[in-house]
Amino acid sequence: MKIKRKILIGMTTLVMFTGTIFITLPEESTVQAASSYTSLQNSVNTVMRDSRMTSASSSVTIRKATTGEIVYQKDANKGITPASTLKSLTASAALETLGENYRFSTDVLTNGTVSNGTLYGNLYLRGKGDPTLLKSDFDHFASILANRGVKRLSGHVIGDDSWYDADRLSPGIAREDESYYYAAQISALSLSPNTDYDAGSVIVSAKPSVNGRAAQITLTPATGVVRIVNLSKTVPKGYSNTLKIKREVGTNKVVITGNAPIGSAGSKEWIAVSNPTAYAMDVFKSSLSSKGISFVSTSKVVQGTTPSTARVLLSKKSMPLKDLMIPFLKLSNNTHAEVLAKEMGKVTYGKGSWDAGLRVMRNYAASIGLDVNQWVFEDASGMSHANKVPSSQMSKLLHLVRSEPWYGTFRKGLPIAGGSERFVGGTLRTRMKTAPAKGNVIAKTGSLDDVSALAGYAKTRNGEWLIFTVQTQNTKSSTVPVIDRLATAIANTNTSQ
Repeated sequence: MKIKRKILIGMTTLVMFTGTIFITLPEESTVQAASSYTSLQNSVNTVMRDSRMTSASSSVTIRKATTGEIVYQKDANKGITPASTLKSLTASAALETLGENYRFSTDVLTNGTVSNGTLYGNLYLRGKGDPTLLKSDFDHFASILANRGVKRLSGHVIGDDSWYDADRLSPGIAREDESYYYAAQISALSLSPNTDYDAGSVIVSAKPSVNGRAAQITLTPATGVVRIVNLSKTVPKGYSNTLKIKREVGTNKVVITGNAPIGSAGSKEWIAVSNPTAYAMDVFKSSLSSKGISFVSTSKVVQGTTPSTARVLLSKKSMPLKDLMIPFLKLSNNTHAEVLAKEMGKVTYGKGSWDAGLRVMRNYAASIGLDVNQWVFEDASGMSHANKVPSSQMSKLLHLVRSEPWYGTFRKGLPIAGGSERFVGGTLRTRMKTAPAKGNVIAKTGSLDDVSALAGYAKTRNGEWLIFTVQTQNTKSSTVPVIDRLATAIANTNTSQ
């Protein structure tokens, strides 16, 4: 039997067997980069000496996009909360697992028959995760049913969200965030109030009315599931606008307080609804009524499961996943991330749960050569502060996906620095609005309390693309301006010299 010994010389491992020596280089070469990157290194080091960075905990890695070679690193293997840059892994795993052309479906079914305009039986609305359902889709369903002669429903309207499990909130969601759209509950049957597709939320608008009276409240879409408690007051022009809109945790009671000055725009909040399934069903019933479909006195709107004997009356397919990547990544939509995780779990393991979905993500990471032991995450959106990823791994992911057939779709979804249009610049539309960074930095943002991150691609002055990941946590003041300076420094570098 051959005897095996390891000898460490610097960063190189010599593996010795009897009569044979094998030289193994470390996975990530830390050999001094070519002199053409010295200017880049000096520029980044200058940025990193900013007091906002020195007082924070950070991890930075810059690579060549073509080869993956690291040309700059600082604490590259330190685990830092990635915030929404984690969505880069979620998007990659979803594109690989589900495919660019994957579509969510929503069905309207019945176990009854239509006679003389009356549907004798129940009407089922079965959701399968579509985060892009709008009230207009429900109106369309209702119109088709009415055109087919349905004028009356004798049974119940039943919402079926059993495609996913009943766990509504991902781990790490803070109690104070639960009422807002970015922490919306996850259901297989949900509704979006707009074409940003903020599924599971309703837009609550408060505007001044008549002096001395409560502000005027509007819900988009209108729903009876949300109960408004209006304690606001319209005040004369010139007073401060102190309006506040917040849902009480664990309820659908939305309380509006404060002053609404005449002539002001008032206030608007995207409020996450408690029980998005009930919300969707309430709006669906309203759509049916608006198209002239009535209900018997015993009809109820309830949640349940669709019997196997029910037949499909109508079906809607969502936009393909390649198109969903735009609102998902550009606007950093947390709900989309968590829906994609559950959908990956459902498709792969038959379980629409976070456990199953996150397992798919970890398996994908391992399959492309990432070190899954360095990827610690308990959600798919990056909302949890417990998530930890080193910049070396995040930047390696961004290098490896370049060889995937869906890379163009992934990259198209990333925000573009300074791009003024909402679905171009996304979360970077108000950042790096001038040359050389404008249009040349394409990256996923990440932001939580005391956490800021940016991970993506930057084109240098001579046209070379570099991959960069900057992650900071425990920040005493915002590091966003410094991170933008770092990205700009990359774009301002000539690496051919």
